[in-house]
Amino acid sequence: MEININYTPTKKQALYHQSNAYELLYGGAAGGGKSKATVMEALIDSLEHPGIDSYLFRRTYPELRDTLIREAQASIPKELGRYKESSHDFYLINGSVLHFRYCRNLTDAYNYQGTEMHRLYIDELTHFPQEVYDYLRTRVRAPKSKSVQPRIRCTSNPGGVGHGWVKAAFIDGKEPFKIYHIPIESKTLGKTTEITRQYIPAYATDNPHLGENYIIELEQKPEALRKALLYGDWSVFEGQVFTEFVNNPEHYKDRIGTHVIEPFVIPKEWKRYRSFDWGYSRPFSIGYWAADNDGRLYRYAEIYGSPKNKDTKRTDKPNIGMQMTPDDVAKLAEEYEKEYEKGNRIIGVADPAIFDESRGSDGCISKIFERHGLYFEKGDHERIAGKMQLHNRLAFDEHGIPMLYVFNTCHDFIRTIPTIVYSQVRPEDIDTDGEDHIYDETRYMCMYLPILPPKAPAKVPLPERDDPLNMYKRETVKTPYDFII
Repeated sequence: MEININYTPTKKQALYHQSNAYELLYGGAAGGGKSKATVMEALIDSLEHPGIDSYLFRRTYPELRDTLIREAQASIPKELGRYKESSHDFYLINGSVLHFRYCRNLTDAYNYQGTEMHRLYIDELTHFPQEVYDYLRTRVRAPKSKSVQPRIRCTSNPGGVGHGWVKAAFIDGKEPFKIYHIPIESKTLGKTTEITRQYIPAYATDNPHLGENYIIELEQKPEALRKALLYGDWSVFEGQVFTEFVNNPEHYKDRIGTHVIEPFVIPKEWKRYRSFDWGYSRPFSIGYWAADNDGRLYRYAEIYGSPKNKDTKRTDKPNIGMQMTPDDVAKLAEEYEKEYEKGNRIIGVADPAIFDESRGSDGCISKIFERHGLYFEKGDHERIAGKMQLHNRLAFDEHGIPMLYVFNTCHDFIRTIPTIVYSQVRPEDIDTDGEDHIYDETRYMCMYLPILPPKAPAKVPLPERDDPLNMYKRETVKTPYDFII
């Protein structure tokens, strides 16, 4: 019996289906046919490999129902299998099963302990915190008797709580379409193995089934949303909190219109500060700041507690902590300050939680740091006020000068601050599921030296004149000299 599947993949979808990479991200812009490709890949692959179990995930059940399940019910011929509503499983005629699942958080992920996933598909990967993805990856395996190589297929648009780690894993420093070999060190086996990873960009213009009205609709969106959904731009996205943050290498030297600048020797007379956010399973963060005579802050150094790549010395496992003791973290800061801060007086401000003495002074983090000569004051933990203080400092004046700069050597600040997104539960606050540790200690620093909101440039009124034909249109223009023009 011959059964026809009504599916003709686009060129990008075909590349997705042909990829041999272990981990693959297919995505970028909206409308590229990602959900369709996911269901078709799972179907065709399952038909080619009888008896395998493929798991298809979305973050919530309504999302799962309205995308992947709906696509499967519409696209898979009834002759190939049946969908069981009660279990959300699609049973194919050759014994393979498509398991449709949702996973809101790590607690949900733990429900799959012991599950053997031969294939893992995740739609909208940036909606997932990294720890959820990392745990689900541990379920991807297959016995030799199945004669299949396990693999992972993901799709996503830019944006969401997982934007930062997905961008770091699949986008940053990587060419689209190229398959990269990622070394994985096994302490148990005593050797280094590798996995392969690939990113295939998708755009709405790839999909011939979309009408022009859809493209036009995307073009009308606000700038950040338009760039993310129409062009697949991973540098800006909807829900981004600090959209005003600018990293412009062309202005590192003149410091105009950018927050990131070239390092310089900090004048001795400037006050110095140390901000601290504790973390164990999550990264800890220590930021070093200087304030000039105008109260402008300069972040000139940082110590960030995340696993680093041996070659680049950059974070290669975002939002994963080093699980270091407070004493070991204090030693790191002490060693840094002995080498680079000799003779400098540094004022410390930190998360109030480190002053907790409920377990005695031996377990109090602030006391442990004091034994190493590092002292802190309690930071102001007001979340909304702290966020607004950072907004105030990031604002540019009429000459393109902000009240906060960061040296281009502070890689984790530059990496994480743009990825902070708004909370869906508390719309005025950030989503704390993201990598917010540098943000938190920066917030304490900003609250320690608060500033007023920036004033809008003053409007200079034009003089009254007899102008019945409106030949001289009344307007005000702000110039460095406040001339009337």
